[in-house]
Amino acid sequence: MTGTDTERFHVLTGGPGSGKTTLIEALAAAGHATAPEAGRGIIRQHMAVDGPALPWNDPALFAELMLAWEMRSHEAARAGTGPVFFDRGVPDVIGYLCLTDLPVPLHARKAAEHFRYNRKVFILPPWPEIFAQDAERRQDLDEAHRTYQAMVETYRACGYDLVEVPRLTVPERLRFVLDAITPT
Repeated sequence: MTGTDTERFHVLTGGPGSGKTTLIEALAAAGHATAPEAGRGIIRQHMAVDGPALPWNDPALFAELMLAWEMRSHEAARAGTGPVFFDRGVPDVIGYLCLTDLPVPLHARKAAEHFRYNRKVFILPPWPEIFAQDAERRQDLDEAHRTYQAMVETYRACGYDLVEVPRLTVPERLRFVLDAITPT
């Protein structure tokens, strides 16, 4: 991967229900390239076919599919130009494994070293006022807090600098992220 790709690949991470996907959708609506969240996509696909890779059935298999999805998203993004915003990244898989007390395989650590993003990673804090469960998000607010903390620890351990996205309106969050990636 080129250094240019690393610089233009921006991750948004955090716990569930913090507004990541809504912000990614706003970035897409503003004309920016985006990559969807692996977890929700895999859950949706496997629920549709009664598949085995659901986090509440087989978290290790779920993690492997998320890792494959994130690596594929990273590779696909290299074909474009300009900024790309990822709804989570490869290190999120490591954070998920740590959160679920599963071992982190060596290949996942190697993937986090190989598939790099901009050093500045946007993290969205838990936001109780907008948090909601649904068919794909079964975690409760306590798990959302634990997920947030796991992502903080994981991304820092992987050498990223975290930029907390404030709890603002979607347009204000959009402006915050775009201002943060614009060179001064």
